[in-house]
Amino acid sequence: MFARRNFRAKITEKARPNLSIGGIVRLRTALAVLALVCCAGIAAAQSKEKPEWCKPLPRPEYKTLQRVLPDDPWFEIYKVAPGVFAIYEPKQAEETIAYLIVGHKQAVLFDTGMGIGDIHSVTTRLTSRPVVVLNSHTHDDHVGDNWRFPFIFGMDTDFTRKNAKGSREDAQAEITPDQLCGDLPKGFNPKTYSTKPWKISHFIHDGFKVNLGGRTVEVLSTPGHTPDAISLIDRENGLLFTGDTYYPAPIWLFRPETDFDAYDASIKRLAALAPDVKLVLGAHNIPVAEPSVLPRLVTAFEAVRAGKVAPQKNEDGKTLYVTDGILFLLKTGAVEAH
Repeated sequence: MFARRNFRAKITEKARPNLSIGGIVRLRTALAVLALVCCAGIAAAQSKEKPEWCKPLPRPEYKTLQRVLPDDPWFEIYKVAPGVFAIYEPKQAEETIAYLIVGHKQAVLFDTGMGIGDIHSVTTRLTSRPVVVLNSHTHDDHVGDNWRFPFIFGMDTDFTRKNAKGSREDAQAEITPDQLCGDLPKGFNPKTYSTKPWKISHFIHDGFKVNLGGRTVEVLSTPGHTPDAISLIDRENGLLFTGDTYYPAPIWLFRPETDFDAYDASIKRLAALAPDVKLVLGAHNIPVAEPSVLPRLVTAFEAVRAGKVAPQKNEDGKTLYVTDGILFLLKTGAVEAH
């Protein structure tokens, strides 16, 4: 971003008598050019002001969380539970949150973010234990730094295999001016930015467990947002990581790979776990929510799907629905089609 600056040119009284008519003309021309340059600079700076989505940041909920590694230039990192760190990207519109879950023997990184900052270096500062990657799903904003890690567990789906090939187009769409809130990291090259290909070390399925030493995380298949969407549960500690199946912002259910029936079944599965969960940790905006939101999520989605909730806003072929404080972004006409 460019800082806004004011420019002013002055001619001293002493200098004025020595100017010829031609000199005055040249001076006026130079001043006019300077004014145009300055105005262009100011206009460019104004065009790069913060977009609307980031003006309310920082989100007040973060004040209650313990921040660590405050010197990182791209991520904000918070300790949200014992051995659990939320790695948040507030300078990009997705506001993606990855989670490092640390055991006595190894750690799981649940998503690797945009790939704009170096999340691998963050994990090495947080733990010396080996790290294995699990992705909540394989949209580009969750797999950006997969390529930096040697061990990646992936769901056994064609959607996962396709996305593991990477994408330049999807990545470039994430760094347009309206998607950024602040400076990109030093050394980052936007011209070459892409979601790099990554290798799946081992294919997994529903119920797959990772023993971290002193804690175990279990994979719950929760398709709907994507065919390969998963949640993670740490049953002993009452932690449920929901990926993009739930987060406190408009939940995206408009992509071609979205499946309403699968999503409904998935959120019902999560809601059934609510009595045994202490904390819900979503993948965007704010990292912590109460488990009581899960049954409300089911009721809200089924009300929208049944046509009982009036649309709030239509834009670019997408429609926003809001009920009981829960937001859904659907493809326009999807409710009527179902």
